Amino acid sequence: MRRKTFDALLTTGGLVLAAVLIVAGVLGMWAHNFVDNQVRTQLVQQQIYFPAAGSAALADPAIKPYLTKYGGQQMTNGAQAEAYADHFIAVHLKAIGGGKTYAQLSTLAQADPNNTKLAGQVATMFKGETLRGLLLNGYAFWKMGQIASYAAIASFIGAGILLLLAALGFVHLRRTDPALEVLPNLSSPASAELSKLGARTPAPVEP
Repeated sequence: MRRKTFDALLTTGGLVLAAVLIVAGVLGMWAHNFVDNQVRTQLVQQQIYFPAAGSAALADPAIKPYLTKYGGQQMTNGAQAEAYADHFIAVHLKAIGGGKTYAQLSTLAQADPNNTKLAGQVATMFKGETLRGLLLNGYAFWKMGQIASYAAIASFIGAGILLLLAALGFVHLRRTDPALEVLPNLSSPASAELSKLGARTPAPVEP
């Protein structure tokens, strides 16, 4: 194969791959924007606000380190939803349920149907764990959107590198001798002569 043809194939392949990466990057950014907007819209509609910084609601050592930075803010993104679910709701549910989950308390309530206090705990735990689960689902989707944005950026960077290499390939292609071969032509006189010399060379004699 001629070197010029080989270089043209490699350069064209690089352009095709760059186009694929650009499309992947565009789709990744679209996915990020879609998920981010959906999560933000749903969270804003819930009108959830963090307790004010320095308030008694954030005094608990299990809460303060995680929520102080969000003090007084409205919940609008997945990172805030995760912090509120795991370091505010979960802490209060643990105190309300005495360390037991909704499922465990519900089993106890079914065995003691006349215990109104336990029934109230079960109802509160159900509402709290449901809200916590919804917030964590929102966080999961938001995180997927963030990963999509990172993948899109990586795709754009890769496409840029390939486009640069393709441009250099076209420059090199213009300077390549059209008669140059990628591999030596074994049918050429020089190659034939080398083959003859190789055939005449005696094999080494073993002692």
